[in-house]
Amino acid sequence: MENVNLKINGLSVSAPKDATILEAARLAGINIPTLCYLKDVNQIGACRMCLVEVKGARSFAAACVQPVGEGMEVYTNTPALRRSRKNTLELILSTHDKKCLSCVRSGDCELQRLAREYGVDESKYEGEKPHYELDASAAHMIRDNNKCILCRRCVGACAEQGIGVIGPNRRGFASHIGCAFEMELAETSCVSCGQCIVACPTGALYEKDDTAKVFEAIGDPEKVVVVQTAPAVRAALGESFGMPIGTNVKGKMVAALRRLGFDKVFDTDFSADLTIMEEANEFIERVKNGGKLPLITSCSPGWVKFCEHYYEDMVDNLSSCKSPQQMFGAIVKTYYAEKENIDPSKLFVVSVMPCTAKKFERGRDDQAAAGVQDIDAVLTTRELASMIKRAGLMFESLPDEEFDMPLGIGSGAGVIFGATGGVMEAALRTAVETLTDTKLEGEALDFKEVRGTKGIKEATYKVGDLDVNVAVVSGLKNARMLLDKIRAGEANYHFVEVMACPGGCVNGGGQPIQPASVRNNTDIRALRASVLYNEDKNLPIRKSHENPVIKELYDTYLEKPGSHKAHEILHTTYVKRGY
Repeated sequence: MENVNLKINGLSVSAPKDATILEAARLAGINIPTLCYLKDVNQIGACRMCLVEVKGARSFAAACVQPVGEGMEVYTNTPALRRSRKNTLELILSTHDKKCLSCVRSGDCELQRLAREYGVDESKYEGEKPHYELDASAAHMIRDNNKCILCRRCVGACAEQGIGVIGPNRRGFASHIGCAFEMELAETSCVSCGQCIVACPTGALYEKDDTAKVFEAIGDPEKVVVVQTAPAVRAALGESFGMPIGTNVKGKMVAALRRLGFDKVFDTDFSADLTIMEEANEFIERVKNGGKLPLITSCSPGWVKFCEHYYEDMVDNLSSCKSPQQMFGAIVKTYYAEKENIDPSKLFVVSVMPCTAKKFERGRDDQAAAGVQDIDAVLTTRELASMIKRAGLMFESLPDEEFDMPLGIGSGAGVIFGATGGVMEAALRTAVETLTDTKLEGEALDFKEVRGTKGIKEATYKVGDLDVNVAVVSGLKNARMLLDKIRAGEANYHFVEVMACPGGCVNGGGQPIQPASVRNNTDIRALRASVLYNEDKNLPIRKSHENPVIKELYDTYLEKPGSHKAHEILHTTYVKRGY
C-alpha cells in the first residue's frame, strides 16, 4: 500500500495513504485522546476530544476522521488544544450524573480518566440537567441515560451487529439514546449480546447484577450451591486484576470460587463435551435420514434469539440441543442430584459466563429438566471479578487448584468452545471418527481452516464418501450475510456454527472491558483465544467422546446420544418471535 510522509509534533512519520491522523499518530507512539471513536465500530468525530492542529488549516481537525496528506504538519498537544479538550470535558460533565463513587465503572471509566488527566476537578458549568428513568426492562442489562455522554459507541456496536434497535432520539438539549418511539428495550428485537455494554466508555450501560443473589444463596445453609465456569472466563478474568491479556487463570479462578464459599466448583467444559455428543449425533442423524440442513449450532443464546426474530423460516435448522450452560444445570439437577441424593429444589446452580445473553437464556421456556429452572443465576466475568474483590481475596497470590469431580473433567474439544470455530472443530472431531470409524491423532485433530477471528470461514472436509461443507460465522452482521446466501440458494452447507459476538465467546458482552486505547491497538480476541487453543493442545483428552465422565453418564444414565431420556433432559424448543 502506498504511504505518505507527514510530521506529527515535529516527528517525521510514514503512514498508509488511507490512514487517519489518529492512526498515523499511534504508529508514531503518540496517543490522541478519544471518547466517541472505537475502531471498526464508531468513527464519527462527534466528541471533539481528538481535535488536532494542522498547519495551514483554518480550524482544528478531528483526528479520528481526518485523512493524512503528503507533507502535512500536525500538532497534537498545544496549549490551545489542551484548553479545548478541558473545556469539552467540562461541558460533557455539566449534564453528567457525577455519582462516581457508586458507579459500576468507577476507576474503569474513560470519562473519569480523561477528567483526571486534564485536571477537571470541579463543575465549571452549572445549569439544568436532564433526568431519565432507568430502563431495566431487558433480562440482561440496565440503561442509565443520566450517565450517557452521547458518544454513540453503543449505537455503532448495535449497528455493527446488524440489530440497530437503539439510536439518538430527539434533538438538541433533549437528545438521548433510546429505542424507536421510546419503547423499552425488552419490547424490541434486542438479542442481549451486550456488545453495547462493552463499547460504552462510562457507566451508562451495565449488566443486571446477580452478585447479591449469589452471595445470599452461598450463605443459606439449606442450599447446595454449585458453580460452573465457561472456558472463555479463564482466558479473560485475569485482566480484572492487572494481568496481561491472554493469561490463563484457570487454577486461580477455581481457588477463588472455592474461597467464595461455593459447595462445588465445576467446569462448563464438561457440558460442552456433552453438547458435542448430542449435536454430533443430531448432525449424523440429519445427514443419514434427510433431516433439515444445514444444521446450525445453538450454543450462543444471542444468535438463537436473533434467528427467532429475524430468520423465523430457519428456526428448524437450529440444533435442538440446549447450550452447555443449560445442559450443565439440567444434569446437575437430574443425574447429579440423584447420585448425591439431593432434592433438586435445594440445588442452586450458578453459571459464570463471558456472555450477557446467558442471563436471558436462563429464563427461557423449556429449560427446566427437573421441574425447576436448570440455572438459578448467571454471573458475567466482570461480576465474578467484583465478588472476588469484595471478598478481599488476593487473586494474584492464590494457588492453582483443580475443579471438583465428577463434573470437573472436560476435553480439549470442550475448552475451545470459547473461540469462534471451536464448536465446529469439536463437533468435527467426534463426527468424523463416528462416521468413518477411524481414530484421529496428532495434527489430524486440528481443523485449522475454521480457526481464527475472521468473520466468515468456510471449509469442505472429506468424511467417508461425503464432502461435508461447513461454515463458521461470528458477529451477527456476518451471520445475516451468510444466512441470506443460504436462503437465496447461493450457498450449500451441511453444518454452520454461529456465535453472536465477533470473535466468539472470548469477546463476549460480559468480559472485562478494556479501554478504547487498548481495543484500538490490540487484537484482544486472538490473545484470549490463544489461551484456549494452548490448553486444548496440552490436554491428555482432546475429543468429547473420550471424556470418561461423559462415557459413564451415557452408560449409567442417558443410555446413548439422542436417546429419549437425553432428549427430555438435554434438548429444547424455540420460538418464532418476529420483529
